[in-house]
Amino acid sequence: MARAAKTAASFESALAQLEDIIQAMESGDMPLEGALASYKQGTELIKFCQAKLADAEQQLKVLENDELKPLVLPDAS
Repeated sequence: MARAAKTAASFESALAQLEDIIQAMESGDMPLEGALASYKQGTELIKFCQAKLADAEQQLKVLENDELKPLVLPDAS
């Protein structure tokens, strides 16, 4: 089911697809063949999301001179 991960246009859409798969599998109403296909699709989506996150982390490293720094948000109060 590598096709499914390639159709995900973004991290967010892949994550939404993955959440749908999880909900469908947790319902317990899915036949075995469907569960196996969904599992395979889910693993491809996970790989896609992990690659997107790794790319984002690499971009942050470049922006921060090859050193990841903790995010410090200004105090809103």
